[in-house]
Amino acid sequence: MKIRVIAIAYIIILVLTGAFLLRRIEKRRGYEIDMLDLNTRAYNITQELSAGGAPDDLESRYNCSIVLISEDTYDAENNLFIREGYSVFDYKEADAIRGKIAFAAREEEYESRRNNEKMILLLILSGALLLGLGLLFVVWYLFVRPFSDLKVFAEHVSKGNLDVPLKMRKRNYFGAFTESFDRMREELKRASDRENEANRSKKELVAELSHDIKTPVATIKATCEVMEVKYKDPDVLEKVEVIKAKANSVDQLIDNMFKATLEDLEELKVEPAEESSRILSDMISELRFYGTVETKNEVPECLILADKLRLEQVIDNIAGNSFKYAGTPLEIEFSSQDGEVHVLFMDRGPGVPEEEISLLTSKFYRGSVSSGKDGSGLGLYLASIFMERMGGGLEVRNRDGGGFVVEIVLKKV
Repeated sequence: MKIRVIAIAYIIILVLTGAFLLRRIEKRRGYEIDMLDLNTRAYNITQELSAGGAPDDLESRYNCSIVLISEDTYDAENNLFIREGYSVFDYKEADAIRGKIAFAAREEEYESRRNNEKMILLLILSGALLLGLGLLFVVWYLFVRPFSDLKVFAEHVSKGNLDVPLKMRKRNYFGAFTESFDRMREELKRASDRENEANRSKKELVAELSHDIKTPVATIKATCEVMEVKYKDPDVLEKVEVIKAKANSVDQLIDNMFKATLEDLEELKVEPAEESSRILSDMISELRFYGTVETKNEVPECLILADKLRLEQVIDNIAGNSFKYAGTPLEIEFSSQDGEVHVLFMDRGPGVPEEEISLLTSKFYRGSVSSGKDGSGLGLYLASIFMERMGGGLEVRNRDGGGFVVEIVLKKV
């Protein structure tokens, strides 16, 4: 910005200087322009005449008239020169006048000379302008621009944008200086990446541990409910009640940890691999700890693309929600179609209001049927993300005739 101001000021000074000098040239009268030149020319002519130069030749070369005293026309021509406004100089030899030298210095000749002086002045000013601007450009290119780039670079770094490198230009006088700043950026970026990776790993660890802990806690709570029905011994029931209360406390702490630390749940890793579809049978057989599970058919024999850990979390979450909110036996049905394996989880509860179905897979959303029951609103949200990253999907809908359905889709290999 300062270079621009200097350039504008320089141009203004040149323009004002040029205008002033042009005005001075315009105001000069003819004799002011010619006098020094005419005196010089008259002196040269005198020297050449004294050396024996021919008057006719000198008149032609110097554009003048020479009349000698020895000539008969001397008086007449001398008077003519005076009347016509010629510039007349004495031709002397040994301090004696030998004749007259006259220059026909007309106004048109003066004007021509003024124009020539103007042209020369304009050329000089133009050259000075180009030279000055060129010098300013060199100063800007070699010295100012590197620091302008450094200013922009510093602004990016201050905003945490460490992906924008500091450009290194050829013939940069501050090359080593700017290179050290770019190396600093690279080190800061590596440190920032390491910090982000560490934070992401911590969040993943918290998410995995929290979600994995919920499954055994749910099993403990379900076992306590079975023991409350099966045993009548007051001492046993008291201990069961303590265990159940502690399990509820742990469950609530896990939910709080979810909400406090897992705003970026999309960072959870899902690593699908080729698995046998039989893993579905093993996972579903473990659901008996939740309640009654009815499988309507066998799992299709095939290879599926799945992350075993994440798929187990999805199935545990769906089953846990079914027994928590519907409280009925869970029906499971398998089907194979178009390179996919579909698994339907169906309960016989009251279902979900139609206006809430599209929101069930949203983060932290809890439907109206969850009122009075513990939970974080993250189960189906996580399950939907996990299934999508395994190349499949998850859908929820109400069941015809009453009940709720969660369908997961697994991609065949």
